[in-house]
This record gives sequence, structure tokens and C-alpha cells, in this order.
Amino acid sequence: MIPSDFIDELLAKVDIVDIIDEHVPLKKGGANYMACCPFHKEKSPSFSVSPHKQFYHCFGCGAHGSAIGFIMEYQGLSFSEAVQYLADRVGMTVPRVKGKADNPEQRAERKKKQQTLEETTQAAADFYRQQLKLYPVAQNYLQQRGLNTDIIEHYGLGYAPEGWQPLAQVFQPYPNTALVESGMVIDNEGKHYDRFRHRVMFPIRDPRGQVIGFGGRVLDDSKPKYLNSPDTPLFDKGRNLYGLYEGRSAIKEAGRILVVEGYMDVVALAQFGIGYGVAALGTATTAEHVKILMRQTDSVYFCFDGDAAGRKAAWRALENALPQLKDDKSLHFLFLPEQHDPDSYIRAHGKTEFEDALLHQSKPLSEYFWDALSENLNLRTQEGKSQLVKASAPLLAQISAPALGFLLKQQLGELVGIDPANLAQLLGQEAPKRDSRQKSYKLPKETFRQPQMPTLAQKQIRALLLHPAWVVHVQLPDYLPLTGDAACLATLAETIRNSSAAEPTGAQILEQLRGSEYENALFDILRNSEATTEPDDHSEESETEFLHGMQRLLREFKTTQIDALKTKHSQSGLSAEEQRLLLSLLTGR
Repeated sequence: MIPSDFIDELLAKVDIVDIIDEHVPLKKGGANYMACCPFHKEKSPSFSVSPHKQFYHCFGCGAHGSAIGFIMEYQGLSFSEAVQYLADRVGMTVPRVKGKADNPEQRAERKKKQQTLEETTQAAADFYRQQLKLYPVAQNYLQQRGLNTDIIEHYGLGYAPEGWQPLAQVFQPYPNTALVESGMVIDNEGKHYDRFRHRVMFPIRDPRGQVIGFGGRVLDDSKPKYLNSPDTPLFDKGRNLYGLYEGRSAIKEAGRILVVEGYMDVVALAQFGIGYGVAALGTATTAEHVKILMRQTDSVYFCFDGDAAGRKAAWRALENALPQLKDDKSLHFLFLPEQHDPDSYIRAHGKTEFEDALLHQSKPLSEYFWDALSENLNLRTQEGKSQLVKASAPLLAQISAPALGFLLKQQLGELVGIDPANLAQLLGQEAPKRDSRQKSYKLPKETFRQPQMPTLAQKQIRALLLHPAWVVHVQLPDYLPLTGDAACLATLAETIRNSSAAEPTGAQILEQLRGSEYENALFDILRNSEATTEPDDHSEESETEFLHGMQRLLREFKTTQIDALKTKHSQSGLSAEEQRLLLSLLTGR
């Protein structure tokens, strides 16, 4: 048996868009991704993949599931084989528990720990924002950098005061375990002090908007200029990008994303009207970063300083991008004059000239690839040509985008004067082998049904799937007979409460219910209740509406129970316990 908290963690680390896109080319369609269904023949795409909910659904044949379910159906694997396949991709070891299920207490403890860490980083971010208003030295620094109040507020900038333990003002006891595990406090052989002191603070948010870490910049010439949170259970710098959450709307509107090197570059660009900038978090651009970037848009622009360090960072980004390339995505590289970074360049030249340089002076990956490789080679000599073949061969082998890979190899042949057949032999290129397992697919048993108007209970279930944190408002009385929608709602609420994830996705919830009588019912509710939309309203008003819905639903359940007891009383009579229940329901006691 595979523990359920491992399944939760696995689904949190894989992205269903990446998994499916490797087998079925996806196209962005609104909030979701679309394709022709791989499980039945169709001419118009009805196969939808939701990055928000992390599951897929075909409106034609009814196929649906998580990343695990897709691998099971597409490759004909068992559940455990599909889990092993996905675990291997992300470097996880599948644990096995013989003869017993998960311990709910352990899951609850893990969930509580993550919530505690999230509360800690959020409280620290609030503290730093408040401190910024109290320290003119930090305010003056940001004003000198040309940042206005709106931008400071949008990115949640703050200030960490001088001193060894400023956070002790808001955290008691100080230190505590969460402060150390979240990276906010350093434990130096039993001596504790704040990691960030006398720095402008840049909170780093995950895709949900949760603060998971910080970057801090000094106000003077002290070293290091930037200090970042360490990797923690919340924060993995190789899998997150600064400014991505804040720039979602601008990225969607512009149809592109700009990758720069520093926090201040991101914020300064936004100040001048370019809000689609993001930055790596004190590390080189990783393969995971590239995956994340290409999920946001079809056009990714890397903007680096023109010095040696900038060019080294650009080449590292290209190397990590090669295995992730797709034929419908474009990557570009822009190098600024050596005396400029994005912050200084946009201040000197403005938005219009910056975007003109971005769009017309940047090099597509294919051009930058050959320029960088041949920069110090003399291609007029046979030695130079052979060096180019040797240097490019392992890089070309990593490119999974078939059309781009073919064209780059064709271009190599032109550069060195070798015909395609001989070049293929020289590169050790073999014809791709077809996977026989992909020739046949299992058609799901479900058939398509026209959507029906959802009941109040189904609306509440759907809202709870999209907003698991609202489970605190689901309190079903003991007297309620758990059948139908009531049983489905109760099971869903219990699953969320027992999940090891602080706020489980729809895919994580539904995987825990795999094989249960409620699995298909939950998917039906999502499909029949405007399943093609992508609601993302976490406002207090929406939560209040959900709470009021629960109150109305409980009144409905109560009325139904009263009517059932009255009917039984008239037909066959009630037991003493049922009589007491009916009386209490009628009197409200």
C-alpha cells in the first residue's frame, strides 16, 4: 500500500500540464489547456487540462483524472506503476506500508506544521511592511530608486530593522521551531538571531499568493548585497520565480514573460509599465524554471547584463531550456549594454524603447545558440568546424522539440558543409522507436451526458473542491443520515481534513477517493456545474456566500429529515429514539 500523504506530495510536485503535453500536444485555451482527446476519435478539441485543479476532463467521452490517472490510461499501467513512473521523474522514492493504512494523526501533524510555517512567513511579511512605514531611511531608499506607493504595495515590500532580534517584537516565544524551520531565524550553536537585518525586504510568493520566503537588499554597500531565504519545507528556489504571482495579469495581457536577474529589476520594470517581469531567486535559471515559464505564455524573453557574468547566466539558462523546448514556444535572449541592467536601462530610456529593444534586438534561441558556440571558433578551418560539431552534438541531442531539433541539425550541416545523411551518422542519430503501448487505449466507461442544473448541495461540493480551506464551515449534525449528496459532502470534507497537504488541490482530493462510490459523482458535479469555467475567487464575500449556502443546506437537510420521520410515523410508527429526534428537530432544541 502506498501512503496517501506520499500521493499528496507527489501530485504537488508534478504538473499535469507537463505530463500530458509530453504525450498529447496542448494548446492554451483560456484558463485551461485543450487538445483532441487521446482516448477517442474527434475532430474538435474537447479534452481539457486544468493547471489550477490539476486534472483533465474530456467533454466528449467523459475521461477524467489526475496525472496518475492519465498515465494509467495512456500507457496502460497499474496504479502503483503509474505512481512509480511519476515518482522517478521528480526523484522521489515510493514508500510502502504493508497491511495498514495511513495514520490520520500523522497526516494532521504534517498539515499543521505546514500551516504553521505559512503563518510564520506571512506574519513576518506583515511585520516588515509595518516597519517600512516607521523607518525614513528605508522609505528614502525606495524613493531614490523611483518606486511609488502603488508598486511598493503591489509587491508587498518591507523593511527588516537593524538589531539581532527584531522579530521578537511579534513572535513569542522567540525563538521558536517555526521561525528556524522557515529560515527567518538562524540557530548558531544555540545562539539565535534574525536572518534579515537592515534590509529592504522582497516577499516571495508561490502561485497561490502565499509568502514562502524572502529576498533582502542592503541599503548601503555592505555584503552580500542580496540575501535570500534558504531552502525550507515551504521554499525551493529552483522551483519558484519572484514576481510571477504579482505579474499574472500583465503576463496574460502582454502575451510574453520577461526573465531578469534581480528583485529590484522586476519591481523597477513594473514601475515603468512592464509588469510581466520575473526573476530567479539567487540561482541560475533551472529546468523547472523553464517549465514554469513556458506554462505561463508562448513567448519567453531572457534579459541579461552584457558583461561576462550576464552572458554566463544566459548560456546556463539556454542549456537548462534545451530539454524543455517545444515547437510552439519561443525563447529569446536580450543583452543590455555593459553599463546597464534592466533597472537602469528603463530609467534612462523608458518603456517604449525598452520594449522595442526586447522585441527587435533580442536573439531567438536558435540564433543565440550558434552565435555563442561559434564565438571563438574559426569556421573557415576544418578544425573549427569539427570543434563546432563536437560542442553542439550533446546539446542537440537534448532537444525534444522535433521541428526545432531537425532545423538546428540542418543548420549545423550548412555551417560545417556536411550533408544531412553523413551528419546524422556523425551525430549518432537513430530513427525514433515507436512505443507499442501507445497504439491502443482503453476507452473510459463513462458516456457524455448533457449538463444539468446543479442542486445547492452540488454547488457547495463544487465550491469546497475549489476552496478546500472553507472546510471549516462544513459541520454536519450527527442526526443527519449520510446518504446521497449529504454523504458525498461529508466524505469530501473528511478527506480534506485528513489530507497531508495544507490546502489540497482537486487532483489530490480525488486521488484519495479513487475507487470510492463518490469519485465519479464529484467529477459529474464539476462537469455539470459550469465545469468549463475557472473560478478563482478567494474573496471574503465568496467565502461568506459559501457559509450562507451551508446554512441553507442544513435547513434543507433538516426539513427532509423531518418529513421522512413524519411519513414513517404515519405508516409504521417511530421508535422512542426517533420520537426524541423528531421532537428536537421540530422544537430546535
